[in-house]
Formats: sequence, C-alpha cells, structure tokens
Amino acid sequence: MNNGQGNAHIRKFMTWAEEQGWDIRRKSDSQLQVNSGITSRYNRIPHEYSEFLSVVEYCVAPDEQTWFIGEAEFNNSSESAFRWNEFEILSLEAAADDSNWQAEIMAWWDHHLPIVMSVEDGYSFYAIDLTTDSGAIVRGFEPEFEEVEKVADSFGEFLGWMMSDSNR
Repeated sequence: MNNGQGNAHIRKFMTWAEEQGWDIRRKSDSQLQVNSGITSRYNRIPHEYSEFLSVVEYCVAPDEQTWFIGEAEFNNSSESAFRWNEFEILSLEAAADDSNWQAEIMAWWDHHLPIVMSVEDGYSFYAIDLTTDSGAIVRGFEPEFEEVEKVADSFGEFLGWMMSDSNR
C-alpha cells in the first residue's frame, strides 16, 4: 500500500472519527476485492478512495444516520437496509414511464460513484465526480439527486472538510 499523502489523510480521518464517536472499523485484510460490476462501471476510481476502501471496513456516524459506503455494500454483502446505489434506484423508479429520463439518470450515475449516504434531514449523499481529473466530491439531496454541489476537489480534501465540521 502507498504510504504517501493519501494514507496520511486516511489515518488522520480515522483518528478524528474515533474521537468524535463514529463507529469505525479497520479492515483485518487490506486486500480490496470489489465486485467486478463496480470496477467495470467505475474504472477511474481515485487511488486515495481505493486506499480508504482497503483500510476501512465500515464507518458510521454516532447517530447512525450517515455512513461511508464500504466494500461490503459495493459487494451487496452488507446488512444495511440501503443498497450502495439506492438513490440511483429511487431516481430510476421516479422516471419509470420515461425511458429517455431513465437513460439520462443512468448516464449521470455512470460518472458519479456514491461514497457516503445520509438519512439525516432527508436522503442525501456524497459521490466522486469521475468526470473531473482530481475526483471532486459532490453532494446531492432528494428529490433531485442528480442536481449536486461540489464540496471538495478530491477525496483527501473531502476528509479534511468532514473533519472541519463535526456536525456532518
């Protein structure tokens, strides 16, 4: 594993999360084994986020209303009531009678990998915008999940942003 800047961001975030009461567990095996459906759909996953997935088994906020999507969720082997692509599925259901709209939704999600989900104050998520070179992080809310705002230029910057406001 690369012990560069990305790993330093991750270690710092893990320490912060533990201190803030997040339920965070380090993986016992740092081998990342994500479903091939994920890696073929999202073939430009930033290295820093892959590092995070290879180190963190799960990470859940103290109120259990916000959580990082981990390897188990991506592999559909989690006990979570939410699937890793839950908000894409909800959008597709909303567009059920409009195949053009469904195609637009799927195309949008093909370039936005969800990494954090929240049910606090309604459904929302953070995703990596794979159309940007740095893997910018965007946030979307219900009901129009695909209308997003950028919150960070990279995954490492996102972790710093999370740590800067303990109310997230």
